[in-house]
Amino acid sequence: MVITEKQQNLFDNMDSSDGQNGVWTDWKWQVRHCIRDINGFERLLGIELPAQIREQFSQIGAKFPMSITPYYLSLIDTEDIGNDPIFRQSFPDINELTVCRSDMADPLHEDSDSPVPGLTHRYPDRVLLLVSNTCAMYCRHCTRKRRVGDVDSIPSRSQIQAGIDYIRSNPKIRDVLLSGGDPFLLSDEYIDWILTEIGKIPHVEVIRIGTRTPVVLPYRITNKLVDMLKKHHPLWINTHFNHPRELTASSRAALKRLADAGIPLGNQSVLLAGVNDCPRIMRSLVHKLVANRVRPYYLYQCDLSEGLSHFRTPVGKGIEILESLIGHTSGFCVPTYVIDAPGGGGKIPVMPNYLISWSTNKVILRNYEGVITTYTEPESYKTNFCDRDCAKCNLELALEDADERKSIGVEKLLSDYDETISLIPQNNSRHQRRDLGESV
Repeated sequence: MVITEKQQNLFDNMDSSDGQNGVWTDWKWQVRHCIRDINGFERLLGIELPAQIREQFSQIGAKFPMSITPYYLSLIDTEDIGNDPIFRQSFPDINELTVCRSDMADPLHEDSDSPVPGLTHRYPDRVLLLVSNTCAMYCRHCTRKRRVGDVDSIPSRSQIQAGIDYIRSNPKIRDVLLSGGDPFLLSDEYIDWILTEIGKIPHVEVIRIGTRTPVVLPYRITNKLVDMLKKHHPLWINTHFNHPRELTASSRAALKRLADAGIPLGNQSVLLAGVNDCPRIMRSLVHKLVANRVRPYYLYQCDLSEGLSHFRTPVGKGIEILESLIGHTSGFCVPTYVIDAPGGGGKIPVMPNYLISWSTNKVILRNYEGVITTYTEPESYKTNFCDRDCAKCNLELALEDADERKSIGVEKLLSDYDETISLIPQNNSRHQRRDLGESV
């Protein structure tokens, strides 16, 4: 991976300051050297922050500490630091101590919907399994902000096993999402064990991993990690880019490794005031994502977690951004804009209104240009009456995969999977006698 001059200078300053030799692209070195104090922040960037910010830092840090990887720190534009999206997502803001009446410690009720420690079961067919309480850095907009500052820890195998046992005992669960913290802050061996144990459960069809390491710690995506992940298909990975500037040469290389391994990649952005609440920014972001084989998956309205009010935008801003994307760019570039309902109600899609009106025979629609048009409903549609008697239904209910091995003719004789040894013409007299039990 390419190391910039700024990154090399940061590395030299850090390496000489603590007397420990290291390598900038070593992800474990990056984690060990996360910047947690304002003096180190200023020294490494060669800046001096305003006195007011310095005075507020300790006050904020007592509740919501700072931790920034050297890599992510190196992306900050010190020439315009107040408006820099990297700075805003990583450096404490005094507004984090403002708690509004609508704010909640656990707005999504993850703890309430937790049948066993570390597992949230909200939707019928999928669960969230928290496998790590460690992050590469502390994002200032984290929805689990209540846990920021907790002692970084890795759940024991017995706790993870309890979650896996719960999944095994619930046949309806077909989808397991690993999150945290960040699962990729675990060792390769521990991740391998978790994926292996879940993969043994017959009714689990897919495993997903949510990680921000390609954004804040791209060096974590090593060849060794990717080789291990390839053993566990079908595996999906969702990452969390919020701004086009986060797609650096190193992050693109990390995404390439994952995509080349056949792992489908998605991205979940959060709509953040002062960071990406602009149609131009979001359009650039989604275009860069798909160019790197990452499908924009969700655009989240910022949650009602405590300390996030300064990041929240009106829902109308999200609608405006979708209006700027739908029809103006490829359909697969458009994320689903969602509000994660307070109280654990789950993700609710929010869309511009394209259905203007409807009657018995027509619906009235408008397109992205403002063109208003009609769609005529079918005149003779007859719905299938459902009396729950599936055995008598006239719809095709054979839902298993179609059989591709129904070969005929000589092909059947040549195939290795069919035991037919001869083709018998219909009405063959010898076989008719055999069937009638006649003897010669």
